[in-house]
Amino acid sequence: MSRARFWIVGGEYASTDFTDLVAGSARVFGPYGERRAAEDVWRRVSEDFRSQCLVRFTIAAEGTA
Repeated sequence: MSRARFWIVGGEYASTDFTDLVAGSARVFGPYGERRAAEDVWRRVSEDFRSQCLVRFTIAAEGTA
């Protein structure tokens, strides 16, 4: 049985289309063994960049729960 791992991924995007990351701005946090832990980090990181409208992070899951 495989356990899910969760990652926080994102960075600064070139426009509000949120399709292209600015070179060198990508950030990855994790892995986290529980979604709750990933959500806590996502909230903290998102709050740190709240004033920068082109910075966005998301939670990505790997494996199965």
